[in-house]
Amino acid sequence: MDSIQITGIRCYGYTGYLPEEQVLGQWFEADVTLWLDLSPAGKSDRIEDTLDYRKAISTVQHLLKTSKFALIERVAAEIAGAMLEDERVRQVQVRLSKPAAPIPDFTGNITVEITRAKN
Repeated sequence: MDSIQITGIRCYGYTGYLPEEQVLGQWFEADVTLWLDLSPAGKSDRIEDTLDYRKAISTVQHLLKTSKFALIERVAAEIAGAMLEDERVRQVQVRLSKPAAPIPDFTGNITVEITRAKN
């Protein structure tokens, strides 16, 4: 199956287990892979025949900026659900990273990756 990959969607948001994360916020970075049939757009050269990735980016940005959940797993699930609302999308993979997570003596990233498909 064909896919569209959108990487490096970076936003400031307020999801986190610690209370200060939901008040002060932090940066998040999302990568989204969407599986769908791209052959109609490959033939027609019309954006109407594919997923408009500008809308997908906007949706991810909105969810990252406005969500106030305790876990990034929840935000990733919300992003996946929103992407699957498009009738053309058959499956989605979301990688959501929390760079510089507020953990003492830890300078790495925390990343969750989920894959969801239509039933």
